[in-house]
Amino acid sequence: MSEWVGVLIAIVSSCLGGTAAAVTRYLVGNADPLTLSILRWGIGFLCVLPIALILRVRWPGRGDWLPVAGLGICFFGLFFILYNIAIGYTTAARASLALSTLPLQTMVVGALLGIERLTVRKVMGVCIAVLGVLAALASGLSAAPPDAWYGELIMNGAVLCMAFYNVWSRPFIQRSSALGFLAVGMGSGAAVLIIAGLVTGRLAVLGSFGAPQWIAGIYLGVGGGALAFILWVMALQRASPTRVANTMTVNPIAAALLASQLVDEPITLNLVIGLAAVFAGIWIATTEPKSGPKAAPKST
Repeated sequence: MSEWVGVLIAIVSSCLGGTAAAVTRYLVGNADPLTLSILRWGIGFLCVLPIALILRVRWPGRGDWLPVAGLGICFFGLFFILYNIAIGYTTAARASLALSTLPLQTMVVGALLGIERLTVRKVMGVCIAVLGVLAALASGLSAAPPDAWYGELIMNGAVLCMAFYNVWSRPFIQRSSALGFLAVGMGSGAAVLIIAGLVTGRLAVLGSFGAPQWIAGIYLGVGGGALAFILWVMALQRASPTRVANTMTVNPIAAALLASQLVDEPITLNLVIGLAAVFAGIWIATTEPKSGPKAAPKST
């Protein structure tokens, strides 16, 4: 029962993540990838830290602080800079479709690290989903922005970072708490991003924001940052990394629906077919046929 509760929580988180992709696409013309990352995780951390303190959550142990901070810097720093760069080259829906390969990459990383067993059925599912994504992206190039493939290639590299984060996070979460783990990781990532922003002068870009951009930015930090990732680590606490990552297939739907309203991105048949292929591949990869009942031993 706990596994399915985790999956339901992850679905809500993935929907919020999809809407964040559309909002990022809306803001990408007004700010660079580093500034968007600072905005998202600076605001996100300011939401997460008071909640963690009020609830008196269990914090990571002294020996875990360095690896948890390292995971946070790699994920909330490196991953989301790559994520924002990728969305600058392609549409929110196409970027989210590339992002929806996360369950497959998580499964492969889990197998390589000895966390999850890689079976023939899982390999077959991986091949179907990846080929579906490639076919959808290639067949829709005529309607895609120039150099869209570059953004999708960057997004796949970013997804690999998140796959390692998913697999390596669970032991730390189980030894502390979801919110304690998230606050330390997000705070570390936000601190590095803010230092980089001060050194490069990128924070000055925020001074050019008008009311619509600030409303979008606050939503990015609160909804797509704090709330989405509070739910994500809660899901990782309750379900396996592959099952949680599996919910990422709803991300392109949410991204496409909101982006069609914010930036007039079309919802094409290619994207629908690609999403269907990803879902089919993930279903094959994450489900195993039940073995039949064992024959009763013959009486002598």
